[in-house]
Amino acid sequence: MAEPEQQGFCPERMERVGRIMGRLVAERKIAGSITAVARNDRIAHLACHGMMDAENGRPMREDAIFRIYSMSKPITSVAALMLYEEGCFFLDDPLQEYLPAFGDVKVKDGEELVDLKRPITIHDVMTHTAGFSYDLTHGAKEKGWDLETFADAFAKVPLIHQPGEKWAYSASQDVLGRLIEVVSGKRFDAFLRERVFDPLGMVDAGFFVPEEKWDRLAVLYGMDEREQIVPRSHEDHLYTKEPSFFSGGGGMVATTSDYLRFCLMLLGEGTFEGKHLLGRKTVELMRQDHLPPGHPPIQPFKFGYGLGVSVLRSLSEKQGIGSVGEYGWGGAASTHAWVDPAENMVSIVMMQLMPPRRLGMTEKVKDAVYQALI
Repeated sequence: MAEPEQQGFCPERMERVGRIMGRLVAERKIAGSITAVARNDRIAHLACHGMMDAENGRPMREDAIFRIYSMSKPITSVAALMLYEEGCFFLDDPLQEYLPAFGDVKVKDGEELVDLKRPITIHDVMTHTAGFSYDLTHGAKEKGWDLETFADAFAKVPLIHQPGEKWAYSASQDVLGRLIEVVSGKRFDAFLRERVFDPLGMVDAGFFVPEEKWDRLAVLYGMDEREQIVPRSHEDHLYTKEPSFFSGGGGMVATTSDYLRFCLMLLGEGTFEGKHLLGRKTVELMRQDHLPPGHPPIQPFKFGYGLGVSVLRSLSEKQGIGSVGEYGWGGAASTHAWVDPAENMVSIVMMQLMPPRRLGMTEKVKDAVYQALI
């Protein structure tokens, strides 16, 4: 920890972050949250707001565990890039060389199914340009599928566009999880534990919450007809026992500390506390915009897209405060993290509201962080 002014922030202006979150809690738009900002290798801001369980009066705590959903995607992408660095594959390799079922994929064109113009590449998978949809993933966990079963079934789902033509949010990282299993010879969750979580000290990250940690799992909320928070606790069972389907696209849980360590590794160009996960040139590749030439920004986020992360291409395109080149991603329960190499800064917002409300919650926090820079 360090005082905000020591890290280049105005303390009075940084207090606006807490006021924004406090107002959302008071209006029952969220139950609670954690906000964290690190700059120059020191934590300049870390605050708990509201409750992790409003019905039972349990305040938010720093070691609360959150369902991070799609914030799993950058973690999966890093794992795949580690294998890329080891020479296990090239990004322009056809996916079918490793997952043969994807050699027979068709593309839906109106009412017809047509052949691929070219094979799906691993680069297509990592950038959501393969033409995949988001079919099958939401039921795979309940059905007890593993990644092999999912990938074989998903390969039978027609693509929604030709590979490489455009960006479409999809189950790409779930396919990537299966690719990691095939290439590494290890189950996906075991690979992450051995190669990512343990080296970075992400002690609570994983695909489920063991019983001894259930009291730290923040309650997941939705909205009622009055737009007030209501628990979605019926979904908790999905995270209280080990699954067979390890979703690299949206199945992980983590604490704020866990994800901060992951982001600091990226900010450190692949290294954190002496642990070297990626080379700096690989991180540079990851955070470049990989959208096809002339592709408009992905909506509604107004960003470009790299290898598993959004990338801010221009401030005028975003129409808001930030830094060109900042990158990150969010999750379906209103979590968000971004890495800003220009300001040597990482910022994280952890909440549990699903689906995310279009209240500009994380955008307001981002604006409050950037306007506090001296």
